[in-house]
Amino acid sequence: MSCFVGYLVALAFLNRASASSFTLINSCEYTVWPGIQAGAGTEELSSTGFELRPGQSMTLEAPTGWSGRLWGRTLCTFDGEGEGKCATGDCGGSLQCNGKNAEPPATLVEFTLGQGVGVALAQDFYDVSLVDGFNLPLIVATKGGTGSCSTTGCVTDLNQSCPKELQVDNDGSDSVACKKRLRGIRQPRLLLRRGLRES
Repeated sequence: MSCFVGYLVALAFLNRASASSFTLINSCEYTVWPGIQAGAGTEELSSTGFELRPGQSMTLEAPTGWSGRLWGRTLCTFDGEGEGKCATGDCGGSLQCNGKNAEPPATLVEFTLGQGVGVALAQDFYDVSLVDGFNLPLIVATKGGTGSCSTTGCVTDLNQSCPKELQVDNDGSDSVACKKRLRGIRQPRLLLRRGLRES
């Protein structure tokens, strides 16, 4: 399972007195189910999970000062009630994440939107994070607003080069996600390469 650009998140900065909008675009050749979790003290967006088929997009409004995470879930099956499971990025077995975070490993996009007018209050911050591992390529591009906001993301399918011990397989198929390497855990293979012995 791979795609070059992956899942594009375009952020349109509007007048700071109103909301900003997130346009989520699935550039993959397979269906992705975005998940969204609001940060502490901010309200959930109008949808916290939905299906995006290849080439589809969806725009959501975010209020001034909103913070939260967005991610893509893959290989999902949901029943008519919106209950089910995703092989990667699952958020409690529901289509709507409703405040639940992505189950690692999942590539995350994190946003903190400005809270008002003025240089300090109007700044928006965003990043693409692999802190919880990797499941699919994500990119963030901005539209509108002021300043020099750069496109950022991870457009390489890291599942293809994930070390065997960190791979997440789906029913014995190719790697569908890559776990993060935990610090402080001794991994015999790495110790042997360095000429060390486990005690």
